[in-house]
Amino acid sequence: MIAIDPDEPGGPEVLRPVVRPVPKPGPGEYLIKVAAAGINRPDVIQRLGHYPPPAGAPRILGLELSGTIVEAGLDADPSRVGQTVCALVPGGAYAEYCCAPSGQCLPVPAGLTMIEAAALPETLFTVWSNLFDTAQVTEGNVILVHGGTSGIGTMAISLGRLFGLTVIVTCGSEQKCARALEIGAAHAINYKTHDFVEEVKRITDGRGVNAVLDMVAGSYVARNLQCLADGGRHVTIAVQGGTKAEIDMVPVMTRRLTLTGSTLRARSTAFKAHIADTLLHRVWRHLIEGRLRPIIDTTFPLSDAAKAHARMDAGEHVGKIVLCIA
Repeated sequence: MIAIDPDEPGGPEVLRPVVRPVPKPGPGEYLIKVAAAGINRPDVIQRLGHYPPPAGAPRILGLELSGTIVEAGLDADPSRVGQTVCALVPGGAYAEYCCAPSGQCLPVPAGLTMIEAAALPETLFTVWSNLFDTAQVTEGNVILVHGGTSGIGTMAISLGRLFGLTVIVTCGSEQKCARALEIGAAHAINYKTHDFVEEVKRITDGRGVNAVLDMVAGSYVARNLQCLADGGRHVTIAVQGGTKAEIDMVPVMTRRLTLTGSTLRARSTAFKAHIADTLLHRVWRHLIEGRLRPIIDTTFPLSDAAKAHARMDAGEHVGKIVLCIA
């Protein structure tokens, strides 16, 4: 099969198509003929050599896909062979075939293209597990999401709107702020021209937000805490601004703030299967009935994976970049 499996770290130019063996599904896995694969920031970090795959995961890039089940491994339901699915995988999606744990395979919702389906798993699993489970947001809450026009940001806006949240986002340009508002954000702050801490205080009449979904870390953490309401939750899911932060712990204690974070890729298949089941029961009907759609920025053929990563590196995209494979 053709796959994107660079031999050395580097820029987008290292992403060249190569020939690799078709994988065999292990116990509880399906072999999927891949139709499309979503591109995510962790793929870029892996390409640069800073995010090695978990033990046992393929070295081939790619954490989400859509396609058709063509073979069932031991203990996987053989009746699903032939079903079109989207799946969260620990690696291997940038290829013509990929294996996926059965519990992480969800049916492609009626009405969605395979390109749209491939853009769902990573963002849906991440946003649901971190905002709705970890941060425990509920209808009527106000949240702050950094990177409002990223794949994660656009999904947080869309899910938040569906579940009765007021979503405030930060973006790096007026054009991106305008697009975030079109997608459904209640407020969009240009962090290059405005102090987002002061803007959040203004928007919330000084009350602050119930939760912050943080992809920056570094110096943003202390500023994010100033945005939280009493009892607020701060969830870090990426460290694009640095791995270390200096904060004043007194407000954390006196205002009962919660600081936490997570990574998804190395979590157990049982944990991910639980999220998949929750999404199937809580979110899938919104996809089927047309109330939820992933925002697609651009698509590229698998052979142009380097161009796809160059677009992500440029930071001009809104929503998901997707590789078309079949």
